[in-house]
Amino acid sequence: MKTHLAVLSIALLSLVACTSQKPISTDYTQYVNPFIGTDFTGNTYPGAQVPFGMVQLSPDNGLPGWDRISGYFYPDSTIGGFSHTHLSGTGAGDLYDISYMPVTIPYKEAEAPLGIYSKFSHDNENASAGYYQVFLKDYGINVELTATERCGIQQYTFPAAESAIFLNLRKAMNWDFTNDSYIEIVDSATIQGYRFSDGWARDQRIYFKTRFSRPFDNMQIDTASIIKDGKQIGTSYVARFNFKTSKDEQIVLATGISGVSMEGASKNLEAEAPHNNFNKYLSQARDAWNKQLSKIEVNSDNEDHKTVFYTALYHTMIAPTIYSDVDGSYYGPDKQIHKTEGWTNYGTFSLWDTYRAAHPLFTYTEPERTNDMIKSFLAFYQQNGRLPVWNFYGSETDMMIGYHSVPVIVDAYLKGIGDFNAEEALQACITTANIDNYRGIGLYKKYGYIPYNMEEESLSKTLEYAFDDYCIAKMAEKMGKKNIADEFYKRSQNYRNLYNPATSFMQPRDDKGQFIERFNAEEYTTHITESNGWQYFWYVPQDIDGLIELTGGKEHFSEKLDSMFTYYPAKNEELPIFSTGMIGQYAHGNEPSHHVIYLYNKVDQPWKTQKYVAEVMRDLYKNTPAGLCGNEDCGQMSAWYVFSAMGFYPVNPVSGQYEIGTPLFPETKIHLSNEKTFTILAPTVSSDNIYIQSVKLNGQPYNKSYITHEQIMDGSTIEFEMSNKPGKAWYK
Repeated sequence: MKTHLAVLSIALLSLVACTSQKPISTDYTQYVNPFIGTDFTGNTYPGAQVPFGMVQLSPDNGLPGWDRISGYFYPDSTIGGFSHTHLSGTGAGDLYDISYMPVTIPYKEAEAPLGIYSKFSHDNENASAGYYQVFLKDYGINVELTATERCGIQQYTFPAAESAIFLNLRKAMNWDFTNDSYIEIVDSATIQGYRFSDGWARDQRIYFKTRFSRPFDNMQIDTASIIKDGKQIGTSYVARFNFKTSKDEQIVLATGISGVSMEGASKNLEAEAPHNNFNKYLSQARDAWNKQLSKIEVNSDNEDHKTVFYTALYHTMIAPTIYSDVDGSYYGPDKQIHKTEGWTNYGTFSLWDTYRAAHPLFTYTEPERTNDMIKSFLAFYQQNGRLPVWNFYGSETDMMIGYHSVPVIVDAYLKGIGDFNAEEALQACITTANIDNYRGIGLYKKYGYIPYNMEEESLSKTLEYAFDDYCIAKMAEKMGKKNIADEFYKRSQNYRNLYNPATSFMQPRDDKGQFIERFNAEEYTTHITESNGWQYFWYVPQDIDGLIELTGGKEHFSEKLDSMFTYYPAKNEELPIFSTGMIGQYAHGNEPSHHVIYLYNKVDQPWKTQKYVAEVMRDLYKNTPAGLCGNEDCGQMSAWYVFSAMGFYPVNPVSGQYEIGTPLFPETKIHLSNEKTFTILAPTVSSDNIYIQSVKLNGQPYNKSYITHEQIMDGSTIEFEMSNKPGKAWYK
């Protein structure tokens, strides 16, 4: 499209953002393909957003369903609107708030749930970091989207026609349900209102203010009562703004959103998007992305590998999302308005996923945001009585298990990041770990495990609580609180209570201490969260040596690992939707497996880790819409790739140690906030040369299977000698 090319040229001229005070000479946004993950099970969206932005302005196909959890599914051919809020690869369908749709008269309208729509073709669709464009075939309208942190900017290029722009606050998809809405005219080119809804986020409130770049000729409003349980609970609004447009006339819509009030949305709009200049905000969005993406610099002649890498890095910065207005105001879980002082409040914490690799990555790419995220946890704790599990828009969804705010807090504390109150943080961790009536914690404390006949997901909860307890112990130990550390170190060993030596698996037990009968490690049951016994056996990241000892030593442990990767499900076996990216019983499409591939290092067979890491990177991450083998899960699927492509991974996310795998690129540089650069070199790496023969650190032979946080922050250089044949373990 000519419009797209013109905008791209303007954006390229504006690349003046800096990392460590140096001009960025590379346009990293050219290596971001937002369509990766929009097909198969990735559940990503291709729309416009700035790093960690409150606004995710993206097209919606207009139909509900699992494949359209993010609003968009690549195989579809219709668009039913462009809404301002979306979730990236969560597997849970919510948001799609403040949805606009431009049309010409007469417009096409199908029966519900699709409604007003247009056909489109991928041949006339483009997306890059901070930008989305599509041509609506049925109306001859070109749509372009960009964003600021709290505002969505849309530019519609119309034909000569009787035209209209619809704003639909009535429509809801998937888990979402409209409770109430409102639209009012501010002036001849400005409107404001709100949409309240229930879904995954309960009692979600979004306020908005939209400014049109020219007055609408007239406006029509359609309202209807919202009935629930036989009672009216609110009103649904659909507005139509009419325009007589000339050929190639452009109308820009700038929309500020807020979780606080219409006044908050107005302040956000005035602060971030006071002008009707689409190209200006697109340029700013590209600058913001280049500043973030340039923090990790990879050198490769393989364009697909670079695209997959930078798209993965991009996906790690889609969430968490900013959740305070420009004046610091935000809506809390206690249903009150609060205000930050010198920090930014964040939400959209998919912690069961992201504590594993995304948050450890942020300690290098986003230390300041990490500090604010932990302050957001502590504010949530103050207002809700416990740390968040999976929260967004001021609501705790309680999706998934564990209390994995804890490892995020502890990792940052142990690395000396931020100025959050450590005493308060430790107390928040301890309080959350001792809520006896929450998800079996009281049973866990009483029995040393959760009996399967008294609580669902008992095996997974026991193992995950044990890891979180270990994290609390580590923090308490560093703070000199020996009694607390001793208590939680003891609790962290509770994983041993579920090990059955007769089967050599972790196995559910009842309140009498009896292991469940007829246990089959291949089965997916209510006792194990989104996994089977094979996949959860390895979930002891805090004590892999102890797990090896339980299993009977390194030889037996390595044999069990071999079985994990070679014992495939039967061809006719119908696997759950989350068991994708299968290598034997290893399921890369779901998070519990993510660290397992690195455990061969612990039994002195690192070449097997290298083999499987290379296989996953090259076969299960692709530069295609179906290029993710599982839900993106707010950045965790991509964070695994970012770390692994650099050559290492945090098996234990609070250890400050990163197990070495196999690097993907000949050269990688991490530009750190302390203005040092950590460099990874593998000059002869290739699709064949995946095996490490020897390692040097700062020019000297290196004899560890891992690198440390301190080595990274010191700006060290690590160099790998690569070969096409497995080498002996280089470490002692």
